[in-house]
Amino acid sequence: MELDIHVVGLCGCLRDGSETRVALRSALDATESMGATTTLVDLRTYDLPLLDGDEATPPDAEALRETIRDADAVLLATPMYHGSYSSPLKTALDYCGFEEFEGKTVGLLAVSGCGFPTPALEHLRSVCRALNAWTLPVEVGIPDARSNIEDGEITDEDTADRVQRLGERLVLFAGVDEYPEVASTTLESVTGF
Repeated sequence: MELDIHVVGLCGCLRDGSETRVALRSALDATESMGATTTLVDLRTYDLPLLDGDEATPPDAEALRETIRDADAVLLATPMYHGSYSSPLKTALDYCGFEEFEGKTVGLLAVSGCGFPTPALEHLRSVCRALNAWTLPVEVGIPDARSNIEDGEITDEDTADRVQRLGERLVLFAGVDEYPEVASTTLESVTGF
């Protein structure tokens, strides 16, 4: 059954053999198994110079913004570089704003060559909060990626399950900012707002 939910995944890694791209594709496969449609935004195919407010917005930045605006949910995937997320993803997010992210459900996925990528996830969560996005409370960090991802597949069963659940939750909570009437009534009776 196909749902009227579209999930966009942004891959913040430019390497050909990217473990980040493998994990992102796996999460998007899980959203498709739930009936959603997906788009994987591979930043290798976009011409996104560093943001310069004095320059005209490049066509690829406009295309990226439109792709994200049209999504019901977004999955941000990054390798961890020097304790944070990647510069290609940073540049892509710099071209976006409230129009693309406000009220949008966002999932976070970070991959590291060694330790757990907590700082990259924390930094992305801060960016999403600044854009008024609804970031899922559950996120996925994959440490020691070369031991957990081989030949284009996630080989660690627990990691594969967590990535799949992240993809499924993006579908389940897409549009979370549009509270059902019952929840709104309950919220109003409790808070007075």
